[in-house]
Amino acid sequence: MTDEINIGLEIRILLERRGIKIKWLAEQVGCNNSSLGKMLKNKHIYPELLSRISIALKTNLFEQYNQSFSTSVKKSPQ
Repeated sequence: MTDEINIGLEIRILLERRGIKIKWLAEQVGCNNSSLGKMLKNKHIYPELLSRISIALKTNLFEQYNQSFSTSVKKSPQ
């Protein structure tokens, strides 16, 4: 089992660090500002939306899951 990832929080932190507004990201991914803001308060985001956000931010957000999975595999007994 993988460690719990709060991808919405990770994205909000990334936006803040880069000085990007949710409104801009919403325009890039084809969502309205309010809906995207609500979605980013969730721990989980649908893969299709996560893919569009990754492309808009030029960042592989799926890597968070890969790192978590790798860590969990190393911890599990064989």
